[in-house]
Amino acid sequence: MTDAYLPRAADAVLSELLSSHPAVTVTGPRATGKTTTAARLVQRQLRLANPAVRIAVQADPVTALVGPEPVLVDEWQLVPDVLSAIKEEVDARPRRGRFVVTGSARGELDSPMWPGTGRLVPMRMYGLTEREIERRVDRSSWLASVLSGEVVPADADDTLRTYVERALASGFPEARLQLAGDARLRWLSAYVEQVVMRDVDLVGGVKDPFRLRRYLEALALNTAGVVDDVTLIQAAGVAKETARRFERLLTNLYVMEPLPAWTSNRLKRLVLAPKRFVVDTGLIAGVLGITIDDVLLDGNLLGRVLETFVVGQIRAELALMASPPRMHHLRTASGRQEIDLVIEVGARRLVAIEVTATSAPSAADARHLTWFREQMGAAVRAAVLLHTGPTTFPIADGVWAVPIAALWS
Repeated sequence: MTDAYLPRAADAVLSELLSSHPAVTVTGPRATGKTTTAARLVQRQLRLANPAVRIAVQADPVTALVGPEPVLVDEWQLVPDVLSAIKEEVDARPRRGRFVVTGSARGELDSPMWPGTGRLVPMRMYGLTEREIERRVDRSSWLASVLSGEVVPADADDTLRTYVERALASGFPEARLQLAGDARLRWLSAYVEQVVMRDVDLVGGVKDPFRLRRYLEALALNTAGVVDDVTLIQAAGVAKETARRFERLLTNLYVMEPLPAWTSNRLKRLVLAPKRFVVDTGLIAGVLGITIDDVLLDGNLLGRVLETFVVGQIRAELALMASPPRMHHLRTASGRQEIDLVIEVGARRLVAIEVTATSAPSAADARHLTWFREQMGAAVRAAVLLHTGPTTFPIADGVWAVPIAALWS
């Protein structure tokens, strides 16, 4: 441990899980700090990215697990057989605090047939949030208050430009904390190349990295959008089945995540297609090679970047909750009404959130939230318009306008 470690919201969650269960899986995008966080809680590490360690574990996974505990098994997907060995150990000696398993690819962990079901408790971990960067994880969060139905007022010094700057700076610890300017952009571009050229081999491989790169570019340009498959297929120049395979690959590598549509029998003619989001807004810069000024000069891209950024902040915080609320988007078939985020808290509570680039929002900007409250009534515990201005104020009946920075202030 060093004083340079930036406390993560996952620290307390992982510590609690490990103290109450035999094994924990920590999954999420590569290079988001999973290993660094987990290593602080273990006595021994098996880093499977090291060829010598990988060969030894492949030869005899059971023997490799023997030793001081807890033990960290890092990047499990490089030696999938180690999961069966952990299952056998947990079944034979189910004492608490034995294993932490980290991985950067979906796969067997998401399969209902995986032997770890019911034995390894999952935890999802994403990149740095602004709340972590501002060292505020030891305080109660604004989001938690909103989920309980209370909109806590917040003020902000951020401007539209600084929000975009935060978004493109990324949540990958190395890129965000150690690099800046062109050096950061090169790191993000290299991350994209690693995904396209090498990481895909972990989840099935791809024969045409050039077309996968084109598909990823189309996704980045359309992040936070409900885009039909034809648009992406034409933009990437690939066949329909190839596009579906590319999407599965990028989802399994935590590069992009779909946001499902919200439905209700109280509302008619809702779009059922998901939105697609690049998981880290810094990757938009890495994929497209864009700058802050490029985003500020393109209204369409600006809206997409801000929404992707906000969703990323919220996604990371929800993932660590004991019973994570479910995130959705809402859009009517006519496109007349659209809610960026509908969060289901429990069985009957809803929180609606919209994101706007304006610093001086009016009631017109909150019309979709107003409509949603009218339709869903008391089920909507909070309705919030997140904006780029400095203050919190009631903008319509039951709807609050709140600075985006409330998410970390």
